[in-house]
Formats: sequence, C-alpha cells, structure tokens
Amino acid sequence: MNDQLSEADSEEEVLARVAWYYYHDGLTQNEIGDRLNLNRIKVSRLLEQGRRTGVIDVKINSRYQGCLMLEDGLRRHYDLADACVVPALPGGTESERLGQAAAQYLMQRLRPGDLLAAGWGATVSNAIQRLGHVANERNVGLVSMTGGVGTYVDGMRAAHWGSNVHLVPAPLVVRDPAVATALSTEPAVTNLLEMALDASYQLVGIGELSQSSTVVRSGYVSPSEIEPFRRKGAVGDILCRFFDESGRVLNLPFHDRVIGVKLEALAKSQKVVAAAGGAGKVPAIRAALLGKFASILITDEDTARSLLETAEGA
Repeated sequence: MNDQLSEADSEEEVLARVAWYYYHDGLTQNEIGDRLNLNRIKVSRLLEQGRRTGVIDVKINSRYQGCLMLEDGLRRHYDLADACVVPALPGGTESERLGQAAAQYLMQRLRPGDLLAAGWGATVSNAIQRLGHVANERNVGLVSMTGGVGTYVDGMRAAHWGSNVHLVPAPLVVRDPAVATALSTEPAVTNLLEMALDASYQLVGIGELSQSSTVVRSGYVSPSEIEPFRRKGAVGDILCRFFDESGRVLNLPFHDRVIGVKLEALAKSQKVVAAAGGAGKVPAIRAALLGKFASILITDEDTARSLLETAEGA
C-alpha cells in the first residue's frame, strides 16, 4: 500500500483520497496514514485544509442544524430573503466562524461564471480565503466594493484565487474630499463599482461603533472621531459608511472622503449577504437590516436571539 501514491499525484488528489477514506469509509486518521504512507499529523492537517478551503463540505442532516426557528424568525421580523444561523461556540473566533459560514452559504449558490462582489473586513476576508477552491473550479470572478487594494490582497492570496479578480484602483479613504470626487468619477473606478452592484452576490461585514472596531484598528477612522460620530447618531458601518439606529445613512463629511459603493445603492440590490455577529454588534446589525442594506444575514445563535428580542420589544 505504501506505493499506492505516485510522485505525480497532486496535493489535492491526496486530500481527496484522505477525505473519502475519512468521511465515506469511516477510516481513522491512523488507518488512512497507514494506507497512504502519511503520518497522522499530516492526515489531520489535510482534513483541516480541506474544510478551510471548501474542498470538503460537511453537511449535518438534522432538524436542529442551522437553528431553523431563529432563521425563520429573522426572515419574518426583518423581511429577509434568507438567513443562516450557526450554533453558538463560546470562546470561538467570531470572524473566522462566520466567515466560514458565509463561504459555505455562497458555495452552495455560486454558479459557474458568476461574479462575487466583496466588501472588506476580517469576516469577509475569512470567507474569501475559504472560497478560493470553489471560485477556481467554477471560474467565479471577484470584484471589490471599495478602494483599498491592500484590504483584499491577503484574503485572495491565502485563497489562491484565480486571475478573474477586479480591484478598485484607489484608496478606501483619502484626506481630501476633492481627491475622492476626482477618483470616484474615473471610468476605471466607476465601471468596477457598477460591476459590483450588478454582481451575482455582494458580501459585506457590519461594523460596530467602538474604539476596537475594524475601521479604527485599520486606521480609516481615528479614535477621536468615534464620539463625534456617536453624537450624530451613528451605531455602525458597512463599507466605511455610517448609519443610525433606524438604518438611515448619516450626512457625515467623512463620507465625502470614502471611495466605494454607497449604501443607498446597495439597498437596491436583492442579493446582499451580510455576515456579522457578537453582542457588541447587535445594534449595528439591527439598524443595517432596518435600512435594508442586506437581504441575507449570516450570524450566530446568540446574536440572532438578541436581534429577535430587540425586534419584539420595539
């Protein structure tokens, strides 16, 4: 059996064999290692790699899987086209868990030749990393929804995304509103933003308004700007554009320096997938849903329950 694999076998072929033996034939990792002349640690890493990249798509057929009652409640209360709720995992990394859930959701729906528009942030980046295999297999294109090339590159590099990638050639936030206006009217930018709005799906994250939020940690918003934004009613952001608790986009001078899709335009799309969760984000997520900035929500069990309690108490 040690000669079963030739030197010409690719890593993906090895991964596929490992996955089949483990999930279909029920072999242990040690048994697979003996059969393929691999140590158990290598087998374990291959299985993890397969789950992370989407080569392995595990489905659990249970009436409790996906927290169906919470999903149904979110659809009804917020008039959503769809909702996906993953079980709570105390101590887990929210962005990784929801990024994986968003990737699995899109894997089941993206068809050959489709185009995915992506926002930015940790959750979206995690989703992109896990979509690379499926994207290459189905020739799915990727287009950014904002400027800031660096915010997209890491996720795409980790995903080994193919060549069908379109990035807005501009910063995300500039100092001078006049520069933002000039860049936003360039055909190279406007064409890609229009392409993003016409994509098969748009994937975005939802940010909370705090000193630890992604826009602050990434340096797009200074810590000193948080309190003035809050005083004007801001509770969260999507694509670096802030809105109040009712889902109304705020008239902030800051927005004049942002290069990317505007929320008013995003609200007209029918296939915006928002992936977000966590206790601190509940007000922002609720406001985003009220503003119709997303028609599909990917979140966790605890966040979903809080969103429903908030909706029922309104």
